[in-house]
Amino acid sequence: MKFTEKAWEIFNRSIDDYHVSNDVYASIQNPYSEQDLIEHLLYKKNWIDTVQWHLEDIIRDPEIDPIRALEIKRWIDKSNQERTDMVEYIDSWFLQKYSDVEVKPDAKINTESPAWAIDRFSILSLKVYHMREEANRTDASEEHKALCQSKLNVLLEQHQDLSTAIEDLIQDIASGNKYMKVYKQMKMYNDEDLNPILYKKK
Repeated sequence: MKFTEKAWEIFNRSIDDYHVSNDVYASIQNPYSEQDLIEHLLYKKNWIDTVQWHLEDIIRDPEIDPIRALEIKRWIDKSNQERTDMVEYIDSWFLQKYSDVEVKPDAKINTESPAWAIDRFSILSLKVYHMREEANRTDASEEHKALCQSKLNVLLEQHQDLSTAIEDLIQDIASGNKYMKVYKQMKMYNDEDLNPILYKKK
């Protein structure tokens, strides 16, 4: 099974598991042990994305209580940091996996690392799930469903294209035609020493 096929299967399992309760407060029950490291990471990554997807829905309620909105906003900020951390863990897995590859003298670097491409792949799985949901809504108009089906078709095409691009990138890294160079995300707003609002309060 190709890497993207496995990832897509895991992402959809995570999404389905979340929608059993459809509750942002539900605890993750990762079916993959840490011994199955990449599967464990992919499932956890998508679970974080899935919860955040629904938090983004909640915070857009025009009648949301301001205190509740602030709670959700801070939760989203925390989720963004966790999402970034998961991307870095996945990239570390790729770095380890291909650490013995002899990089060719003319090898090039890619515009993004494998894990950041997989981050987009995870978000795409959520778009496909929810657009399909909209296309099949029994309480929606035929016009709405037709429009959503059209958008779903584009997303499914994007799935094929992104799958191909990720597989090509992995193959290029495995063959030494491209090399990985991962930059840790230097987010400043969460750092008490770099965010002036925070360090001025010390």
